[in-house]
Amino acid sequence: MEGAEKMGKEFIEIFEKWADSYDESLTKDIEYKEVFRDYELILNEVANRAYGAVVEFGPGTGNLTLKLADKGLSVTGIEPSTAMRKLAAEKLKGKAVVKAGDFLQFTIDKNPDVFVSTYAFHHLTDEEKAEAITLYSNLLPSSGKIVFADTMFRSEEDYEKAKDAAANSGFHNLAADLAREYYSTIPALKRMLEKAGFTAVFTRLNEFVWIMEGTKV
Repeated sequence: MEGAEKMGKEFIEIFEKWADSYDESLTKDIEYKEVFRDYELILNEVANRAYGAVVEFGPGTGNLTLKLADKGLSVTGIEPSTAMRKLAAEKLKGKAVVKAGDFLQFTIDKNPDVFVSTYAFHHLTDEEKAEAITLYSNLLPSSGKIVFADTMFRSEEDYEKAKDAAANSGFHNLAADLAREYYSTIPALKRMLEKAGFTAVFTRLNEFVWIMEGTKV
C-alpha cells in the first residue's frame, strides 16, 4: 500500500537500538512506569476485542501478537524494525507471520476483520493517521474494527500538562518523547474515525493509554 513518506520511519533507529532491552524496560524504566502500567491488561483488552483475521501494526517483540495467536486467530504483524522482527519471530515460533512494513505501506494476503496496534500509532502525524484510518476503512468489512491502544489525551491542554509534568519530575526522556512524537487528542481521533465511516469508543486504561475502538458502520 502506498502512502506518505515518513510514516514513523524517523523513529526506526530508536527501536533498532531498543529491541534487545525492550521487554525488560517495560517494567524497570521508572520514567515510563505510568505509561506501561497494567501493560498485560492493556494487551489483553486489545486481544479480547479482536476476532477472525487480524493485522497488527508495530508488533515489536511480539507480545500482543502471541496473545492473539494463542486465541487461535490468524495474525499478520507489520513491523518496520528488522531487529524487532527477528525477536518477534523467535518468540512466536511460527504461530504468526511478521512482515516488513508500516501503518501505510504493507502487504497482506487477504483483507482482515480487525486492525490492532499498541503503543505505536503516535509515530504518525495526524495527517498520516487520517490517511491510515481511511485506508483501513476501505479494507475492512461492515462491522470490521480498528482497535488501537496508545497514549492520547482528552485535549491539547492535557497534552501540554503531561509534558510539563514529565519535565518537572525530572523525567527527561519521557518529556523529550512527548515533545518529539505525534500524540493526538481524542476529539481529533474521533473526527478522523467518523469521517472514515466508523463509530468511535475510547476507554481509558491508565494515566496515558486509551483504547481507541472504531467499528465500521
